[in-house]
Amino acid sequence: MKQSRFHGRYEDGSRLCEKPGCREAGEFRAPGTRGHGFDGPGVWRWMCLEHVREFNAGYDWFEGMSAEEIFAAQSPASGWRTESPSFRPTGGVDGMPRWADFEDPLDAISSRANGIKSKARREAEMAMDGRFSREEAQALEVLGLGIGADRARLRRRYSELVRRYHPDRNGGDRKFEKRLTKVVEAYQLLRKSRAFA
Repeated sequence: MKQSRFHGRYEDGSRLCEKPGCREAGEFRAPGTRGHGFDGPGVWRWMCLEHVREFNAGYDWFEGMSAEEIFAAQSPASGWRTESPSFRPTGGVDGMPRWADFEDPLDAISSRANGIKSKARREAEMAMDGRFSREEAQALEVLGLGIGADRARLRRRYSELVRRYHPDRNGGDRKFEKRLTKVVEAYQLLRKSRAFA
């Protein structure tokens, strides 16, 4: 089936317009009905140009929805409420990265999405706490620890991250080597810190 580049026309002489009584070629597609389980491309109605224009002028996507369903569908976050399997914290199967494996150095995504403090602000607060220097606060960020961490938690977190990023645990793949280096450097700095003495 050949699609016209500019008009959405699918030139196929074997299909007639589905409007009752019309004998024109059905070269334009329109959404099917919800009663047929249509929720996106799949089931199409095929119409001539005149009737597809008529159909589009009167088409109501919200037809048959309750007020609550319409409100939810109009939400800017509509469609973002469910996680794709690869972006769940437990994702990462079949070589796909987990959401937690992505770096967001400017906290551009997580701070806005979750309404949490930015990385720079957390580091500044840790440094102002007095227990940690600026470098130690940055090292805590690398390890994903807060100011309430103790020596046992530091060791557990370090062990967990080394296992996650080590090439031996990733089938010999060295793609996390830089991250592993950062984790080791952060741990070496923090284990000598007075805060964890």
